[in-house]
Amino acid sequence: MSDTTSSELPSTAGEGPLSYAIFQLARAHRGHAAAMLRAMNLHPGQELLLMQLFDHDGRTQAELLERAGLDHSTVSKSLRRMQEAGLLTREPAPHDRRVMVVHLTDAGRALRKPIADMWRTLEQISVHDLTPDQIQAFITFAHIIEKSVRDHSQQPSAE
Repeated sequence: MSDTTSSELPSTAGEGPLSYAIFQLARAHRGHAAAMLRAMNLHPGQELLLMQLFDHDGRTQAELLERAGLDHSTVSKSLRRMQEAGLLTREPAPHDRRVMVVHLTDAGRALRKPIADMWRTLEQISVHDLTPDQIQAFITFAHIIEKSVRDHSQQPSAE
């Protein structure tokens, strides 16, 4: 990927330079993370589900859906692929056969360290040229922007 400076922005991106910068950042970050995940035979998003299970094995699919922040079809497809790969099992809950409970297998649990290492490496790459104060400011601003976007997304549209 090439570096994009403000002088290289598409003219319409000039109407939203911060939003365009976020888009470019997210695309570059996600692309690098995806390559790191492929090296572990994982697809993007699967690590988020595994991370939830590392912290609390035996979550229901509904809990994973809520906690991972992914859509229903992505979670369903990811869990199916991960079960086929031998990383987890899914079984009906004893209290309600319609509820599926997800458990890690030994192969799934073995990914805890590689995934933690991946996040650590990605973090080191991401903050390489930033000071600790800049990192903290970025995290603060990112949370503020995320909340603003989420709050706006939850408002009914005025049509």
